[in-house]
Amino acid sequence: MTEIVEQAIGRSRTARRRRKTGGITHIAVFLAPTVLIYSIFSIYPLIESLRLSLFDGQPDGSAVWIGLGNYATLLFDANWAVRFWNALWNNLILFFIHMIVQNPLGLLLAALLSLAPRFGGTYRTLIFVPTLLSVVIVGFVWELILSPLWGVAEGMMSAVGLGWLYAPWLGLEDSALTAVSLISVWQYVGIPMMLIYAALLSIPDELLDAARVDGLSGFAIFWKIKLPLILPTLGIVAILTYIGNFTSAFDLIYSIQGVLGPPDYSTDIMGTLMFRTFFGQQTQIGDIHMGATVASMMFFIILIGVTIYLLGVQRRLTRYEM
Repeated sequence: MTEIVEQAIGRSRTARRRRKTGGITHIAVFLAPTVLIYSIFSIYPLIESLRLSLFDGQPDGSAVWIGLGNYATLLFDANWAVRFWNALWNNLILFFIHMIVQNPLGLLLAALLSLAPRFGGTYRTLIFVPTLLSVVIVGFVWELILSPLWGVAEGMMSAVGLGWLYAPWLGLEDSALTAVSLISVWQYVGIPMMLIYAALLSIPDELLDAARVDGLSGFAIFWKIKLPLILPTLGIVAILTYIGNFTSAFDLIYSIQGVLGPPDYSTDIMGTLMFRTFFGQQTQIGDIHMGATVASMMFFIILIGVTIYLLGVQRRLTRYEM
């Protein structure tokens, strides 16, 4: 009898071991294509950029190890530092405008759509459509609209008595970056709207009904019940906005203003600086090592921001949610 029990236990252990091995095999098979593609197009270029940033090119095509010399040049050299700090400052301004305009507007639109679910589908689609458009098309269309020569912005503003406010915003150093930022807000406001809208819909109706029974009004319910519950989503929206301003903003600025960030580098950001440094532009000769240095600095800046969010903000939001 004991031998039969031991054999049954052994067969059970063998079956569990086979199921576990089979599960691991299935997971590996399904994850392999994604890991392979991500490694080829993301991890390898990142590692190669970090490696290139530690070398300096020679006239004969060879490379010499200089350690952090390129970083010191980028940060402190009189010719490089002024462009780097200007591009970084413009990126931070871009992020600030998106945080105070795009994300509150997305929150407002999501709150309004959650109050009228009957018509929500149509308006969600209309607001989200610009996000699906090509950045090149968006940049070209808005460049035509705002053009002082053949644009329609001046005529439309004059028709409503606001013609005196019109100015060639994309051509003025003081307003070019703000104009490009607002175009970006128009195109991408649908993303935070959809994320926040989904978070609002996930709030249990029982909590809202209980708040109404307690006598809370619509605004009080949103401020005291809904807003605290969607704080984790707002944190995710903020960090996605931060990352997007260092990665996705390049496309729009390149299509509207070009890689030089005119006028007088007022719209120059880290992405355009990296592109111009790596590939060269007009009289500037491309330098793959300095271009990789700029790209690596972008990576470190994004990494620092994400780390601060995960360690400083996300923990508090999670603890508050619990």
